[in-house]
Amino acid sequence: MLGLLDRVSPQVLRIGALVAVILLILAFFGTQIDNYYDPRLFVRISTSVAIMALIAVGQALVVITRNIDLSVGSVVGFTAYATGNLVIAHPDLNPLFVVLYAILVGAGFGVVNGVLVAYAKIPSIIVTLGTLALYRTLLVDYSGAKSITTGDLPAWIVELPRINLFSIGGIDIRVTFAVAVLVVIVAHLALTRLRVGRMFYAVGSNPDAAVMAGINSARVIFTAFLISGALAGLAGFMFLSRFGNITVVAGLGFELKSVAAVVVGGVNIFGGSGTVIGTLLGAILVDLLETSLVRWQLVSEFWREAVLGFLILLSVAADTILMRKLLDFRQKRARAEAKAGAEATASRQAAE
Repeated sequence: MLGLLDRVSPQVLRIGALVAVILLILAFFGTQIDNYYDPRLFVRISTSVAIMALIAVGQALVVITRNIDLSVGSVVGFTAYATGNLVIAHPDLNPLFVVLYAILVGAGFGVVNGVLVAYAKIPSIIVTLGTLALYRTLLVDYSGAKSITTGDLPAWIVELPRINLFSIGGIDIRVTFAVAVLVVIVAHLALTRLRVGRMFYAVGSNPDAAVMAGINSARVIFTAFLISGALAGLAGFMFLSRFGNITVVAGLGFELKSVAAVVVGGVNIFGGSGTVIGTLLGAILVDLLETSLVRWQLVSEFWREAVLGFLILLSVAADTILMRKLLDFRQKRARAEAKAGAEATASRQAAE
């Protein structure tokens, strides 16, 4: 066990610490809520996480490059409404074309953000705060303040979130969750195995050094915003299929939840480090807390958001303390082994 702790990387240790925190939360709420371990809870969380995980992966790529995308909630809302409007007008469209349309609409918003941040050199927090309001206003104007309802949509969209791939111990694995996990795996492999993926970390760690190394940092940052917009568009399609009823406030608040998932998942808010697998666990943790608080009668609806914020801070603190303890243990063990080796060498030399 101790040897294993010495061999694994800090990122793997962090993922282990996150899993431990999630298990602690499950154990705590299991003592507070009757029938808490009902398989339906996990099905509900996985369906919800499928949307947030896509947004959070895009957010993680942007944050790794030392930026932030606060417009994702508005992109999700606009894409959900635009996609719903398209399929209502053309109900016989190929589903793959509908999904591609949602991704392209989201990517279009990502292009605007990327150009302003990467090439116009405007700070990302200013750009995306502005486009957060701009995209929401465009949604209000485009929709005419009208809503889309489930009854207007083709049956295949409404039934999509309930399609199972398989079941494990009574827990249904929905196709939407599988798509989100697939996106996380692809993003993880691209970031860790491909040179273009490692450029994101290089730009976030030291932009000047990245430029001196021949990396086009503007193109990397633009690509991060483009992917973030495209994934928010795909999340908008999933939001439409899950809820069906789309109003002008659709996706409101997703920007803060995605940042929370990224930070909880261990991505450095100042860029340069972090993983999308940790981000997925962060999204699961935030959603688990939110869903559990809804069922915890000890907390009223008025205090729910405040308690959620407190528990997120507590989770981050617990994760940080666990990580620090593990790293301290490894450093002390390495120093002890080095000291023992030096003493053994000195003893041998004295004997000779």
